[in-house]
Amino acid sequence: MSAPSPNDRKLLGRLPLPEHRYVADALRTETVGGVLLLVAAVAALVWANTFGASYDSVSGYHIGPSSLGLDLSIQHWAADGLLAIFFFVAGIELKRELVAGELRDPKAAALPVIAALCGMAAPALVYVLVNTVGNGSMDGWAVPTATDIAFALAVLAVIGTSLPSALRAFLLTLAVVDDLFAILIIAIFFTSDLNFAALGGAVAGLVLFWFLLRKEVHGWYVYVPLALVIWALMYNSGVHATIAGVAMGLMLRCTTREGEEHSPGEHIEHLVRPVSAGLAVPFFALFSAGVTVTGGAIRDVFTQPVTLGVVLGLVVGKAVGIFGGTWLAARFTRAELNPELRWPDVFAVATLAGIGFTVSLLIGELAFADDPRLMDEVKAAVLIGSLVAALLASVLLKLRVRRYRALIAEEERDDDQDGIPDVYEEHTPEYHLRMAEIHERKAAEHRERAQLAGASRDEADRPA
Repeated sequence: MSAPSPNDRKLLGRLPLPEHRYVADALRTETVGGVLLLVAAVAALVWANTFGASYDSVSGYHIGPSSLGLDLSIQHWAADGLLAIFFFVAGIELKRELVAGELRDPKAAALPVIAALCGMAAPALVYVLVNTVGNGSMDGWAVPTATDIAFALAVLAVIGTSLPSALRAFLLTLAVVDDLFAILIIAIFFTSDLNFAALGGAVAGLVLFWFLLRKEVHGWYVYVPLALVIWALMYNSGVHATIAGVAMGLMLRCTTREGEEHSPGEHIEHLVRPVSAGLAVPFFALFSAGVTVTGGAIRDVFTQPVTLGVVLGLVVGKAVGIFGGTWLAARFTRAELNPELRWPDVFAVATLAGIGFTVSLLIGELAFADDPRLMDEVKAAVLIGSLVAALLASVLLKLRVRRYRALIAEEERDDDQDGIPDVYEEHTPEYHLRMAEIHERKAAEHRERAQLAGASRDEADRPA
């Protein structure tokens, strides 16, 4: 065997400590939000299939100032309004990844970018092939391209399985890149007739937002009203309103300066993420996932080309695309897989990424806005495809659960109790000195206990 090249790199290797902590904190919030998302989706299905008339009445109820072009239904407020918060957080995540995370280094970024691109191209290709053969509509090609990180983490929480940090970071970075391309798809393919006056106003508002940030003007009372004005102008421009959230998120500074523990972007993300994960996304799910489920509807999902393309795109396209993209990235960048992991682990995570709930539902609504019946069928296909992907991923991940627990225990081990996992210190002289002191102290305590025990025995054996 030839000696490894100096250019060889580890694929899915250990994260730097700051990144390890950031990923753990971000995914902890997303897991809680994912469970709420799951509850909201179930509630929507129960509501729509038991009291369908009231569900339609509430979701279709209009509220808002019509003079400003914002007389929207509750469902539209959830999709166009609250999801802007979700995309605002996605914009901050993307900015942070670009300047301080996995996407900062072009070589390191190659893996998640290639995997995400293949994980979007393959589902779209599967959809196109199914609908070409079945003579279906091509309008829904983008529906199965998205990954829902919150729902994926909720599945992990429900089945009681966690992932080693490298796989968790891979899944999070995949979702961030996935969100970027989903945003581009929405902006390019689902923009209606443009109102250039409103669009110009939105751009002017974004420029003002950027200028205030550069001048380090502080105060939520400045930015929140400005953000609402930008959002309203973007909505009336014909460009999907969630783009405003992404643009503002990308403008925040996500690098730390001297004396700062966290960058402004990370601080704002820490404040807004719970609102996004705990309110905005579950509320959207409540008024988007409510489709009528019958035996005939489920049969149609697997027999109609549009819905079958969505299901196969999520279940087959995502898994094959992400796994294949990862393998190709490893093959052509000469990166070696982390020896603690195996390729079946990558395939299990790729299968888990087939859960495409939130953004897939949004794109489904945009793609079939003129055909409510087909829109509901596509939503049902998204739900079923995500459920099948979740079940398959659960089985694959459960097969390796003992190995994952051992890896996580090793990652979190802190024998010297200094708050830093030992795996990040094992090669430093200070760590070995502390460990030597700990072992010496334990040995001294053991000798002292032995001496006390011996003295007690001597006292008991002494004649009265």
